Amino acid sequence: MNAVIAAVGIMLVLSLSRVHVVIALIVGALTGGLVGGLGIEGTLAAFNGGLGGGAPVALSYALLGAFAVAIAKSGLAHALADRALAMIDRQGHGHNGTLKWLLIGLMLVVAVSSQNVLPIHIAFIPLLVPPLLYVLTRLRIDRRLIACVITFGLITPYIFLPVGFGNIFLNQILLANVSRAGVDVSEVNVTHAMAIPAAGMLVGLLLAVFVSYRRKRDYDLAKIEEVEQVSVRYNPVTLLVAGVAIASAFIIQLWLDSMIIGAMVGFVIFSLSGIVRWKDTDDLFTEGMKMMAMIGFIMIAASGFAEVMKATGEVRSLVETAAQWIDHSKGVGALLMLLVGLLVTMGIGSSFSTVPILAAIFVPLCVQLGFDPLATVCIVGTAGALGDAGSPASDSTLGPTSGLNVDGQHHHIWDTVVPTFIHYNLPLLGFGWVAAMVL
Repeated sequence: MNAVIAAVGIMLVLSLSRVHVVIALIVGALTGGLVGGLGIEGTLAAFNGGLGGGAPVALSYALLGAFAVAIAKSGLAHALADRALAMIDRQGHGHNGTLKWLLIGLMLVVAVSSQNVLPIHIAFIPLLVPPLLYVLTRLRIDRRLIACVITFGLITPYIFLPVGFGNIFLNQILLANVSRAGVDVSEVNVTHAMAIPAAGMLVGLLLAVFVSYRRKRDYDLAKIEEVEQVSVRYNPVTLLVAGVAIASAFIIQLWLDSMIIGAMVGFVIFSLSGIVRWKDTDDLFTEGMKMMAMIGFIMIAASGFAEVMKATGEVRSLVETAAQWIDHSKGVGALLMLLVGLLVTMGIGSSFSTVPILAAIFVPLCVQLGFDPLATVCIVGTAGALGDAGSPASDSTLGPTSGLNVDGQHHHIWDTVVPTFIHYNLPLLGFGWVAAMVL
């Protein structure tokens, strides 16, 4: 039994059985380490050594949580929510459909823009989504739909558009690693190579929006009111300060490439302005950190899990074993490479970390099977991207959950991970295989 298969399999089974994701990651890591021959001490040493890798993201989320609570105090996001609620009350149920599509469109545009126009990645979610939960609930919109919309916006741009995070993934990681493995990619149009897989993501989005989750779903409004104030006093001054704080946080983040410093600067602006009283800062900061605590701990545990997978050395062994099964069939070869990519990325939780591992083995194999450079780039890129959606430990699923579950009515596994796995990984697998055959 390969250690990666054992670890990821145990982690997924426990997660689907509603065991908390942190426990599932720890048990999966221990299983993988023991199967991989590390022993208890070696497994724990690797796991503990990897925990630090998730700390910056976890701390970023804690600070973003505090920043989000401060924004709630200013009333900025609630001003938007109040406008939406006024439209519901004024226009009646007949126009609620228009408002529903406006909100879905807003989530999609902001998520896509977070990867390129304003590359802040998941930082927008705790700031935008929680204040709109009351409106989404009044409209009876299924939160699984919103999770799928946001995840689409977080993943599709970077696998298709070479701008922002897409420039990092497509040019600096994908093309660079394929070239390093011995294939000339000077004539490869990376957007052309990834167009068909990206079309698979679009098909998944359309299915989620118009088929799977088009029906209304009810949530408890009282639970939302307990954690998210639905009536907040605000005035032009508080809204202006909030706008300045958000703009400053985003500018600092882009300048220093640090969500931690950006969120801290935004929080300090609220404190200095008096919107957040100095004596209340400690309680408010603690409240925001508690809101994001689960996501932070999952990210820390996921880093330890990934480190154990790497320490076993069996990620490469899994790839090499798949290469032996392929024989000389291009169709079987492409399918197995994509499946291995899915398994590895679901375990490591990051497409950006997976591509260098896969490219070293898959590129020579693609050459041996007769794939041209364009198809090779497509296979490696799709194999790396597979599993980002649908992984319990990926920030592309943890991000939507952080915003949609502030009132405890959105389960990370069954309401985010399973829907995004079905609607994105399966189409991406199918469309990626087709692309490898036709390019």
